[in-house]
Amino acid sequence: MPKLARRTALTLAGLTLPVLALPGLGLAQPTWPDKPWRVLVGGAAGGASDILMRCLEPSLRESLAHSFWLDNRPGAGGMLAAEICGAAAPDGYTFFINHIASNGIGPHLHRRPGGFEPNRDLAGVARIASLPNCMIVNPSRGIRSVADLIAFIRANPRAATFGSAGVGTSSHLGGVMFGQMVGVELTHVPYRGTAPNMLAVLAGEVLFAIDNAPASAQQVRAGLLTALAVSPATRWSQFPDVPTMQEAGVPGFDVSSWYGLAAPVATPRPIIDRLAQAVLRALAAPATITRLREFGAEPWPAGPAEYHAFMIAEEAKWGPVVRAAGATAH
Repeated sequence: MPKLARRTALTLAGLTLPVLALPGLGLAQPTWPDKPWRVLVGGAAGGASDILMRCLEPSLRESLAHSFWLDNRPGAGGMLAAEICGAAAPDGYTFFINHIASNGIGPHLHRRPGGFEPNRDLAGVARIASLPNCMIVNPSRGIRSVADLIAFIRANPRAATFGSAGVGTSSHLGGVMFGQMVGVELTHVPYRGTAPNMLAVLAGEVLFAIDNAPASAQQVRAGLLTALAVSPATRWSQFPDVPTMQEAGVPGFDVSSWYGLAAPVATPRPIIDRLAQAVLRALAAPATITRLREFGAEPWPAGPAEYHAFMIAEEAKWGPVVRAAGATAH
């Protein structure tokens, strides 16, 4: 090689490294993740959020080489954990398993100090799954369909009570929505969770409930409760013969306890996209689908743009229902 050509090649080679190292050019991206990452959980250990993430964990670990650790921060219907996530460094090492309570219903119930707004301060990464609710009654009532229930309520307005897992939950507002859609007056009786709500239906303390389907599945199969309908727009795989509320005569009724992953809003998009791809890959794996359905959940995949638009739509959907219910956080 001639001396001039050799000197030019060496000079250009010498310029290559500093050019690649210049920030903002996108020519060299750090590897993510290079350590375990945190997932904030807005409920107690062993709840639905924990279980759903554990269903995804083997596939996520395989895709990303590093797994996650769960940080349980219960409080304010998941809003406490959501706010911690929103205030975290947007470095790709803090995420939040969000849900209908934190990003759909919660914004209308919980006004956080400092003006935190979950659908403004968090970015949707991927939707994971839904847990259906189920309308249940005591078999001794002789009610075998949603139409029977509506007829009974109109004939016996003083007995028109429904239970819920607490004020502001999907079981509470789902009941309010049902009353609005069919034009009947209902009395809400809140309990401290799904289990005592189900027991209230079994004991005849309330006429019906629209609450977590997996929680009541065993009692339905044993004949201790009657399942009149499931709340989502599609049937539940574990109760294939039970109609949806829409099929049972309540057009437009569509309530699911949905779950997904969210990140601080300034998290770099390449990181969000990579995690979203890993989640969607996990949700397409037969082993993951089996684990989710054994728990009672239905895979419901959506990527970042679709999921964030869904979160905003859910907030808009629940606002009028919360106002109509006069629900306030306690």
